[in-house]
Amino acid sequence: MAAASMTSTQAAEWSYEGENGVDNWGKQFATCGEGANQTPIDIKRTIKAELTPLQIDYQGKVQEVINNGHTVQANVEGKNQLVIDDEVFDLQQFHFHTPSENYIAGKQFPLEVHFVHANAEGQLAVVAAMFKTGPRGNEAFNTLLATVPDKDQTLSLTDTLNPAELLPREREYYRFNGSLTTPPCSEGVRWFVMREAQAGSEEQIDSLHQVMGDNARPLQPLNARVVLE
Repeated sequence: MAAASMTSTQAAEWSYEGENGVDNWGKQFATCGEGANQTPIDIKRTIKAELTPLQIDYQGKVQEVINNGHTVQANVEGKNQLVIDDEVFDLQQFHFHTPSENYIAGKQFPLEVHFVHANAEGQLAVVAAMFKTGPRGNEAFNTLLATVPDKDQTLSLTDTLNPAELLPREREYYRFNGSLTTPPCSEGVRWFVMREAQAGSEEQIDSLHQVMGDNARPLQPLNARVVLE
């Protein structure tokens, strides 16, 4: 998961493969190598809990779609809020990973979407949604990805698209404490991974993969954390 904003200098300092690839992130960004609560994880040992429903109130729309060289990211405008633990988090952006970064019960999905929110103190909460390959695609994808931006390209979205159209109808979720999945791998991020996977067509998922490549960080140790469901 990329931070809400990133300068081109920072973006140039890391990649998913090669000299500045995943295996070497810890050399430049200490938390990536030393952090004890890193994301992604394999969600397989969960504890049953009375989780409150996620209050997702997205009333705004996607403004533009950017390819920043690491991911395809959608910037939003208007009121798009997540209320959790009686705190309001505003949606900053959402972006894609092919294949998925988090696993569910040992299963990796071809696509994962991260909705990145921040509260007034700058604390982050991420809602993650998985996509599997299905015969019928997601209509919202057709609007969003009518043209997939090339690297360093920004495209304005002419058709109206509410970010909630990329979330599953069923909002049951897994919850754990984690980190950014990209440098600087900062911890203290609240993660909410949707249990229901949605379907995207092979062409939709491939169109993203062709411009992004493999942009999934390898699984990280769970350590002493618990995953609630």
